[in-house]
Amino acid sequence: MTLVCAACDRSFGADARRPLPFRCDCPPGPQDRVLTPTPTLPAPGWRPADDAQPFAAWRALLTSHAEALAHGLGDAWFVDRVRALDAAVVSVDGAGFRQTPCAPLDLIEGAQVFAKDETGHVAGSHKARHLFGILLHLEVDEALGRRPPGGRLAIASCGNAALAAAVLARATKRSLTVFIPPDAHAAVVSRLEALGVEIEICRRRAGEVGDPCYRRFLEALDAGAVPFCCQGTANGLTLEGGKTLAWEMARALDGRAIDHLVVQVGGGALGSSLILGLREAVALGLLPRMPSVHVVQTTGAAPLARAIDRVRARAEGSGLGRAGIGQALRHAAAHKADYMWPWEQPSQSLATGILDDETHDWWRLCEGVLETGGQSVIVTEATLIEARARAHLVGVRASHTGAAGLAGALSLCRDGVIPTGARIAVVLSGVER
Repeated sequence: MTLVCAACDRSFGADARRPLPFRCDCPPGPQDRVLTPTPTLPAPGWRPADDAQPFAAWRALLTSHAEALAHGLGDAWFVDRVRALDAAVVSVDGAGFRQTPCAPLDLIEGAQVFAKDETGHVAGSHKARHLFGILLHLEVDEALGRRPPGGRLAIASCGNAALAAAVLARATKRSLTVFIPPDAHAAVVSRLEALGVEIEICRRRAGEVGDPCYRRFLEALDAGAVPFCCQGTANGLTLEGGKTLAWEMARALDGRAIDHLVVQVGGGALGSSLILGLREAVALGLLPRMPSVHVVQTTGAAPLARAIDRVRARAEGSGLGRAGIGQALRHAAAHKADYMWPWEQPSQSLATGILDDETHDWWRLCEGVLETGGQSVIVTEATLIEARARAHLVGVRASHTGAAGLAGALSLCRDGVIPTGARIAVVLSGVER
């Protein structure tokens, strides 16, 4: 298992003395210093353990498990830690980590929609998967003496990610600082207070561009906090836990292909994890081929749609056909400011959970959309309302944010981008509170 930096191409592997880094320490520049988990996969035909707990079932694909084995902790130790941590989460949240359903639901006429329902998962969304993956790394590092126990954790979030982080921090008796906006939902703030985390309300400073919560979060990291977050740019290890969603989705399809994956995008870790995980599922023979990947944002904030348009324009202008996509993506990786910058207009939408000023994990999403022939979709508020209502009709209590991927699928079907009879995958994540 290795982590590879997209900016400088350095790779980081097992080292008995030092833990895997959260970010690369290459010099800052016009590029993103993104570390991507790059596993050495088992041979095609490998199948996960028969276990309802996803991090136990899929452990052979996890960097944290590889680290535990490489340095003498062993498989039994790792599984014991997974179960002990899971039991602690149950004691706080009432439920632990389980492989969640991915089944056809009657959501769009003339299409077969496979919906991955995360609304009943830990803290009501998929976010806890990202963070549990990081937590397992911390557990391995501390057991090996590579990291002092009890370091303060930090996260910037307005909702689901903050709640997930607070549940896991409370379960493991770790200190956590949560950076939230002044307009965070009252129910979220109340739950955070009940879980005993330190809350910092972040107001925009005069002349400040970008999310003030994320800026305060980065300042906390510079002061020594551990990035317990869902932004791959701050902690590349967060993508690994999210990949369990893709692996479960592929296995539930039982050898059938997905024609289209439509995924909601805020910071971008969910979509990036799904792309990486589905590619690995194809390599393992769990999935016949990659679907076309479509990403969904709202009229309130669409920085990723703008970035994809700019990368696509550069590729088309090269006159190199498909080879131009790779060339344009390489240019984008080295010149982030030409493609991704904070959304200038005030952000407003019912889907508050995807109103990120900046799509932090943007490059992987550009790559996934362009290489699979997908599109970026900007959905209206009316479509978000309709998608939420359709989810509720089939018994999934998703919020507008949680149903945003479905809203994108509705738009694509109505515009004829997704044809009648297609097999579509969406993730319903973010329970209505």
